[in-house]
Amino acid sequence: MAINSRVSQQAAKQPFTHHWIWWVLLAIVLLLAVSMRYGLLDVPLERDEGEYAYAGQLILQGIPPYQQLYNMKLPGIYAAYAGLLAVFGQTRTGIHTGLLLINVATIVLLFLLARRLMDPLAGVMTAASFAVLSVSQSVQGVFANAEHFVILPAVGGLLLLLRALDDDRPCLLFCGGLLLGISFLMKQHGAAFVVFGGLYLLINQLRKRPVNRRRLASRCALFTLGAVIPYGLTCLILVLAGVFDNFWFWTVDYALAYTSQVSIDHAWLFLKNRVVRIIDSAPLIWALVFIGLTALLWDKRARRQSIFIALFALFSLAAICPGFYFRPHYFVLILPAAALLAGIAISGMANVLSNARSRVIQYGLPILLAVFCLVASICHQRHFLFQMTPVEACHATYNRFHPFSESLEIARFIRAHTKENDRIAVIGSEPQIYFYSGRRSASGYIYMYPLMEHHDFALQMQKEMIREIESAQPEFLIFVRNNTSWLRRPDSHTLVFKWFQSYQKKHYSLVGLVDAYKGKTFYHWEPDVKWPPRSSYWVTVLKRRHG
Repeated sequence: MAINSRVSQQAAKQPFTHHWIWWVLLAIVLLLAVSMRYGLLDVPLERDEGEYAYAGQLILQGIPPYQQLYNMKLPGIYAAYAGLLAVFGQTRTGIHTGLLLINVATIVLLFLLARRLMDPLAGVMTAASFAVLSVSQSVQGVFANAEHFVILPAVGGLLLLLRALDDDRPCLLFCGGLLLGISFLMKQHGAAFVVFGGLYLLINQLRKRPVNRRRLASRCALFTLGAVIPYGLTCLILVLAGVFDNFWFWTVDYALAYTSQVSIDHAWLFLKNRVVRIIDSAPLIWALVFIGLTALLWDKRARRQSIFIALFALFSLAAICPGFYFRPHYFVLILPAAALLAGIAISGMANVLSNARSRVIQYGLPILLAVFCLVASICHQRHFLFQMTPVEACHATYNRFHPFSESLEIARFIRAHTKENDRIAVIGSEPQIYFYSGRRSASGYIYMYPLMEHHDFALQMQKEMIREIESAQPEFLIFVRNNTSWLRRPDSHTLVFKWFQSYQKKHYSLVGLVDAYKGKTFYHWEPDVKWPPRSSYWVTVLKRRHG
């Protein structure tokens, strides 16, 4: 039966026979999403956001990724940030406004996906669940991490894939592959959704009897072509820009070394701690998620779509696993599947009550349950979402040991005491300082993490960073004394520390100290710089001596 006919028949069984009712409910969900994010649009950038923003800034200046910025991230996220900066301005508020619109677009696509798979009731609940889960402090949801940019094209690609298969439209199959390929380009974790789309396509075609091999080959070829075009075009652009060798080293050679740093024991500990915190942030919605998972066994409509739903959940879990780091924002990748299961749970309950004499009972009880779970989850996070200032929300999410809000003041000082073409060097992992100050880094190493890791490239990287800084002679050095900015290990090479002590004494003078202690931050600028600092977590700003 054609999918449109199926949706029409299901809609006829709903308590609301007018289609516009569901769109009104979706609009309410969107207003809810906007209201939860609006007060935190001005939240300070964290490290990854700072990296993406600085890379986007360089792109807008005509400098390609991997030329003056080294990292293993694929360049799709850098291009996306460049677009946000061009449209909304080069500010943290502009970046988070872009994130808000991306979140809204993802909510709409999830509504359409769940409606196609199940019914409009599931669609609205899926959209609402995702709106609440994706803003959660437990997944660092108000920060514009790459995962948000992965799931938007991923959900769009899967929706087109379903339409292509239901309506037999090969062009949509190609477009679905294209969007999934863009998802991968935003971050390597998106590969899980590309594989899921290809596998589901293969299963769908093999279930048709008799199997038409020519049709199977052509459909798979179209999907695959769409999926590889974004990466292929990117490689061509980077070849023409003269940075392909750097791109390959960082995104392939180093990335492979990076993914082997975490042991299984540590991985299990990370995963367990993250899962507990995420479930605790919205326990009632997650209870619906698990009910929705069981609905694949007891709900007829869910069983009909069980292959897609189960594979979607499985590959969403796989997407958070590369490297076994299980960082909080990685779990954004599982939220579309989780929200879909919550929507299936509410829709399935209404289906179970289909024999009730009253439609009010059949649909009223599940809808009341859904509203209760959503409202309770929002109230559980009300202090973070509605009462904290953006700076307080940042500190509450990352604790005081991350100098994210402090980077704003440091950048203001640097901007006021440098010329536009002056270089600076942050000896630490705080790339947001480059973005805020509008000054380029003296080295492509904007993170110290690769230099501290245990792999064959670490010492070579330290030497290369030292050469680049000494050659550029930056006007300012910013040294970050904070373990979260280094993640130094017992077996880390110490060359960079020995070099810094000697180099800064010979060429630089202390002009600023940012000292964090007793829950407060104290700024000391020349001529009133105080030394030594009172705490173990501080940032020094050093100016080059001339003459």
